[in-house]
Amino acid sequence: MPKRWMFKEVSEEAVKQVAAHSQLPKPLVRVLALRGHIAEDEVDRFLNPKLSGLSDPYLLPAMEKAVERIWKAIATAERITVFGDYDVDGITSAAIMTRMLTALGADVRPFVPDRIDEGYGLSIDALKRCLDEHGSPVLITVDCGVNSVESVAYAQANGVDVIVTDHHEPDEQTAPAFALINPKLGDVESLEILSGAGVAFKLSHGLLKYGRDKGNPLAAQVDLRDYLDIAALGTAADMVPLRDENRILVRHGLERLNATRWEGMRALKDVAGIRGDVDTYHLGFQLGPRINAAGRIGQPMQALRLLTTDDAAEAREIAALLDTTNQDRRRIEQEMAAEAFAEIDAYFDPEKCFGVVVAKEGWHPGVVGIVASRVSRHYNRPAIIMGIDEEGTARGSCRSAADFDLLEGLRRSDHLLTKYGGHKMAAGLELPATALAAFKAEFNAAATAELKDVDLSPVQAIDADVSAEEIDWKFFKALRQLGPFGQGNPEPVWALRGLEVSGAPRVVGKKHLKLSLRSGDRRLEAIAFNYPLEQLPAGKIDVAFTLKENQWNGNTSLQLQVQDIRQAQA
Repeated sequence: MPKRWMFKEVSEEAVKQVAAHSQLPKPLVRVLALRGHIAEDEVDRFLNPKLSGLSDPYLLPAMEKAVERIWKAIATAERITVFGDYDVDGITSAAIMTRMLTALGADVRPFVPDRIDEGYGLSIDALKRCLDEHGSPVLITVDCGVNSVESVAYAQANGVDVIVTDHHEPDEQTAPAFALINPKLGDVESLEILSGAGVAFKLSHGLLKYGRDKGNPLAAQVDLRDYLDIAALGTAADMVPLRDENRILVRHGLERLNATRWEGMRALKDVAGIRGDVDTYHLGFQLGPRINAAGRIGQPMQALRLLTTDDAAEAREIAALLDTTNQDRRRIEQEMAAEAFAEIDAYFDPEKCFGVVVAKEGWHPGVVGIVASRVSRHYNRPAIIMGIDEEGTARGSCRSAADFDLLEGLRRSDHLLTKYGGHKMAAGLELPATALAAFKAEFNAAATAELKDVDLSPVQAIDADVSAEEIDWKFFKALRQLGPFGQGNPEPVWALRGLEVSGAPRVVGKKHLKLSLRSGDRRLEAIAFNYPLEQLPAGKIDVAFTLKENQWNGNTSLQLQVQDIRQAQA
């Protein structure tokens, strides 16, 4: 489906204001103004995020109570269990907490639930197994637990002091924990966007401050900066906005990751084939998926072990295992996606189908979320993908599009659902397979009511026009100052107009298009991923792209990574 190009608008007065105190190229000045960084001090903080900009950890609710209880456990040799979760944010949060407590002399045991048998977060089944295995009087949750009322009450009633660290939206009734650290329950709005790993990092900071104030020699020896790379991985992978403290954590975490002290991080970079500097692309699409694969179809405790071992040989062995698991995950995902697309294409009518639901026996529950994202992007509609188990229960994941509120859509069918939850853009659900036909009809009706008058053709958002003469290494170096890119700070998309294709385009890797483009005397190299040669317009073209550094056979060059191509327009 052709994309509608949409150029973002910003007042020229704001652009002039930024330009007056910035030495950046004009298109980058425009991006800063677009994203609200206008005053001189704001621009400086954005371009040069400093670790000194991290706030006092005691601004988070219940931090002092939690820190004092943990140090008491360390002093009296009480065992502490760190209860994590199986996604990247949960694994990295648990790794930060486990490593920090170990460095401070604690008797610590990490635990991650089984996705298939025990479900998400601090479920009662997972908690009981955890207590049976470790029997700790102190349990610290990371990236989960804020709404686990039953589980926390059970643990507290059985003599376990539960310290919950989480960042998810709290319900009206929250878990009755000994201490509940969640930035969304606090008074500092800028901290509400922290990931689970970010909250674990803040608790680690609080523990160090307390220990140093008390003259603890172990606390004096720990360098909190060593944990920044693990925090950056969890933050970037969890798709939280990369602004405020998240931006500081990721910017400095990436620098730390380039020379990480952790054997697991080194091994993970090696199996991912990362040789140069790491950026958020590597975190989100190369390192993160290998950690995630263990939680989706493998053993998440292996991923946690990778990030907590100091044995180089063990790290290499686990990294190789995660790499193989990720390959298996990709194969399963591709097979499921192909089956889903085939089924949908057989009936899809863009005038009638506004909410897409597909369910099939045998589909892996750990991969349905990824496939739902692919289906939603492809049709630009809310999508639900479910696997049906042997007991006749359909479980799956939902991904939204066009600002459709998934939870509201699911509420309209709550009489058919066994359980559901999540938020506006992503959710999970469960229902009897016998109710699938009725649910499909009701969900499509709910989506139709909201989206039938909405233009659902895909949009290509563009930050600014550039000229071919502006695309050089000076521009690219300045562009990197705007990173790290991710949620809340997307990589800028540029437009070049009236380009000529020089020579014959080449198809590489079976489905990617390599192009040499010319504007006047300037020639630029470009690659368009998954772009069919037959769709390339004749004559002059306009190109929407992001700018990348390309390394090949020892040579380094600038390359346009094409997002869309259209026939040249005025």
